[in-house]
Amino acid sequence: MARRVFFSFHYDEDITRAQVVRNSDVTKDWDPNAPVDHATWEEIKRKGDENVKRWINQQLDGAGVTAILIGAYTYTRKFVLYEVERSFELGKGLLGIRIHQIKNFQKQTAWPGANPLDVVKTKEPMWPGSTLMNDRPLSAKFKTYDWVSDNGYLNFSKWAEEAARLAGR
Repeated sequence: MARRVFFSFHYDEDITRAQVVRNSDVTKDWDPNAPVDHATWEEIKRKGDENVKRWINQQLDGAGVTAILIGAYTYTRKFVLYEVERSFELGKGLLGIRIHQIKNFQKQTAWPGANPLDVVKTKEPMWPGSTLMNDRPLSAKFKTYDWVSDNGYLNFSKWAEEAARLAGR
């Protein structure tokens, strides 16, 4: 069963790598949401943070899984962190995919940055029935893979299904 996937990534730094992932399933009858070109993204951002958040919320509507495409600086992007937090609040499946080994247009790879699923935390009881709360990273529940090392081209659909299952979808 194909799932609608929202792709979260650092646009300026990783658009080339993100397109490799997003376009990989085109030949396998996958239906990812349409990419946003640079001019459209800049226009959305120019209208302010609240407009960006509205646009993100519209894009998340109908998606069952959010795939965070993790490059060197993804964890530093406020809108990526918002997308991860909002996806979790909405009960979406979350899936980290390291893309630093994918070459960009200049044939360069990047270093592996921090995982946003380690950065974004949720409050959960320390044990069942406890009123004491503990910060728990989302990576404790959701998985992260490496696009190159873990053969994302062949496994992406399985990863998306697993993320949805982990979210109870």
